[in-house]
Amino acid sequence: MKTGLDNIVVTQTMLSEVDGEKGRLIIRGFSVETLAEIDTFEEVAIRLWQGFTEKDDTVKFLAFELGKARLRAFELLPSFLDIASKLPFIEGLRLGLASLSDKDEMPHHYLLTGAIPVFLAGLIRSKKGLELIKPDTSLGQAADFLRMVNGIRVDKALEQALDKYLITISDHGMNASTFTARCIASTGAGLISAVIGAISALKGPLHGGAPGPVLDMLDEIATEDKIESWITQHLSSGNRLMGFGHRIYQVRDPRADVLKRAVSTLRSTGNKRLIFAEKVETAILTALAKHKPDRPLHTNVEFYTALLLEAIGLERDLFTPIFAMGRVIGWIAHVFEQEKTGRLIRPQSEYIGPRPIAQHAV
Repeated sequence: MKTGLDNIVVTQTMLSEVDGEKGRLIIRGFSVETLAEIDTFEEVAIRLWQGFTEKDDTVKFLAFELGKARLRAFELLPSFLDIASKLPFIEGLRLGLASLSDKDEMPHHYLLTGAIPVFLAGLIRSKKGLELIKPDTSLGQAADFLRMVNGIRVDKALEQALDKYLITISDHGMNASTFTARCIASTGAGLISAVIGAISALKGPLHGGAPGPVLDMLDEIATEDKIESWITQHLSSGNRLMGFGHRIYQVRDPRADVLKRAVSTLRSTGNKRLIFAEKVETAILTALAKHKPDRPLHTNVEFYTALLLEAIGLERDLFTPIFAMGRVIGWIAHVFEQEKTGRLIRPQSEYIGPRPIAQHAV
């Protein structure tokens, strides 16, 4: 028995493979590095939902349908925004998704995917007392989200960086939120309930809350002359260095490489934070190699996720719901796959509690 279900195979999937020993992530037959170069977020959604499709009019159709879904979601904002804007972003987003009806005639995979950026942008502007921005159906998900947040189109490099991030985290094997979605789907509860359950699992700090502390670490180090002493102190105290090491990957997280390349395009704008972070990364990797020579620890996806999202202008408490914006297409694909099996997920447990005392006949 393994309490964390480590290495326990619970299903077969055509969606993604995580190979921790080789540092490889395959999504629908492509390495994540390749997918981030050749596809947009919308194209990855089609690959996950429909299979190994070629780029054709299907992409235009999906972009059109997601645009309609964003408009539909915008109509629903007033119904929950007053309450949701008083909650943390991830809880406000969960409340918004809970307002969606199973009876809504719009296909639910479009509705859910389109609703997340609209609900989240609405929450951001509502909390700041700003006017809500109506979706632009001619734009892709990443570009329209940033426009709805900022009120205007942002630099194209920022739009492309966010698009690559959403692709990078679109699916990642049988993680906690994906498994939750599949368990709910196996009961026949429907797609909306499955995604709400997945978001609830993502909310946990052991799953979706790691990028923010990377920035806390950089804030604490503050200047280049403190890098070495800070690292030495934290390693000697046994503290974890945020953004390094991964439960699955024994070598470098391939998603980190994708995001580092995306961040490098923003570095050219003269962002001193990114330059400083690269120096911290180099120093930490050197120190970890000396401190734990028998246990390689590499940069993981959270390190460059934090830097990328911060450079785009997003606050730390938005990082987890932004993750949901990308992962939702993977959750949906897993629900589709699970529903095809028609099988209820019902594992067994081993009872280790007290047992009734045997009654002896007189």
